[in-house]
Amino acid sequence: MEVIWFALFAALLVGYFALEGFDLGVGLLLPVLGRTREGRDRMVAAVAPYVLANEVWLVAVAGTMFGVYPLLEGEVLFALYPVVVAMLLSWVVRDAGLWFRRRIDGPRWQGFWDAMIAFGSLGLSFGWGMALYAAATGFEASPVHPVGLMLGVVVTMLFAMHGWTFLAWRAPGDFGATRSGRALLLTGAVAALPAAGVLAGAMPYLLGHSAPAATLNVLSVMVLPFAPIMLGAQLWVWRTFRPGKDAFRLPSFF
Repeated sequence: MEVIWFALFAALLVGYFALEGFDLGVGLLLPVLGRTREGRDRMVAAVAPYVLANEVWLVAVAGTMFGVYPLLEGEVLFALYPVVVAMLLSWVVRDAGLWFRRRIDGPRWQGFWDAMIAFGSLGLSFGWGMALYAAATGFEASPVHPVGLMLGVVVTMLFAMHGWTFLAWRAPGDFGATRSGRALLLTGAVAALPAAGVLAGAMPYLLGHSAPAATLNVLSVMVLPFAPIMLGAQLWVWRTFRPGKDAFRLPSFF
């Protein structure tokens, strides 16, 4: 049972990097590619339908970690407290930008919230790189380490590349590239490589910190039946909002 839950946890974390990576990547590129207000509107509209569905993966990652690896929860919060707080604030700021940018029709208002989207995306991307370094060392090394900072830069660049290929898929020709579904899949896989590498190295550590078998059995009954629902919802989002004539119509809540 420990191996099954490790595989599920790994799939959720890797899936989050592969999916939420392009959300954050588009946010990172907002001040670079969105030279005009219309351009920024198109970028946000391209990614907006996927944001909430992708964030479900992070919620699932956190829930799985707290339930399956209860001892790890304390170590993560203790060792990464400043980074975790900064990432949570970045998450709030990024989502607030998506929600509030069009609530008032004014260039300064929208410019401020567009900057918050970019700033929050940068904080999350860079923070994930630092958190992965700390996880790779068994949470014994400080995330504020040259290697941790370098990994933060690497993850940020990978997410930006993933966001660029996503825009090319959703808006071929508009942002300096042509549509390529294969490129989107490839950059998604590359963006998930840091998480996959850390998980591979941390597998013995995680298996040794799993919850008791009785707890895992109860979690299996409570949680696993909902996994197909989450996957089905994800497929519905991708099928419904695939590139087409309405690709850049902002949802009402954005």
